Amino acid sequence: MKKNILLLVSFIVLSCSNQVKKKSNEWINLFDGKSLEGWRAYNGEKMPPGWKIVDSTLTFKTDQILEKDYDYTGSRDIIYGVEEFDNFDLYIEWKIPKGGNSGIFYHLKEGYEGAAVVAPEYQLLDDENYSKIHNYDLKDWQLTAADYAMHVPDTTQKVLYSPGKWNSSRIVFTTKNVEHWLNGKKVLSFVPWTKDWHKRRNSGKWNNAPDYGKYREGYIGLQDHGSNLSFRNIKIKKL
Repeated sequence: MKKNILLLVSFIVLSCSNQVKKKSNEWINLFDGKSLEGWRAYNGEKMPPGWKIVDSTLTFKTDQILEKDYDYTGSRDIIYGVEEFDNFDLYIEWKIPKGGNSGIFYHLKEGYEGAAVVAPEYQLLDDENYSKIHNYDLKDWQLTAADYAMHVPDTTQKVLYSPGKWNSSRIVFTTKNVEHWLNGKKVLSFVPWTKDWHKRRNSGKWNNAPDYGKYREGYIGLQDHGSNLSFRNIKIKKL
């Protein structure tokens, strides 16, 4: 009898383990092209002006801001506010115009003046044209696929399509390793919260942001930096 009970318990534990493993390997759609459900402004309760679904893509355009919303003072950055994530594999497709600038945030917490002072950012930029359009000298940690102000992508592996064309990005995060992918190629990897990580974090950029990068779980966010933006096929897998 005891033997049968032990076998039954072992079967249940194994079944539950397999279900959890299977669940962790499933993609979760954060944006499917049909609904804005789950999305809202950072530190807000609804989507900020300028964001809409256009042709099944999540878009920000200044001409989508209505006159009644000109006095809006909240954040234009947006988050998927349904759930916070710790270890994950995030996939997203995006395009920006000539001179465009945006970013993907993770481990984002609310209650701060802005997302950038607390959350790591996968940089999205028009590398080729940004400097001359904005008369600004870019640093290598500001270019597309960089871990903004922290780690620089490998230019020998980097393929970035021209403005107006779709690019794909992945962020794979675990406590043992972080990877940035761009258009199917791994361009960056690092180990979070090591001595090297803290040295970079304390190098000057984040001196006035004491909570930058400290959280081990948080929301996924998208940055509005004043450029027209398009996103699609946003999905995440828990690791």
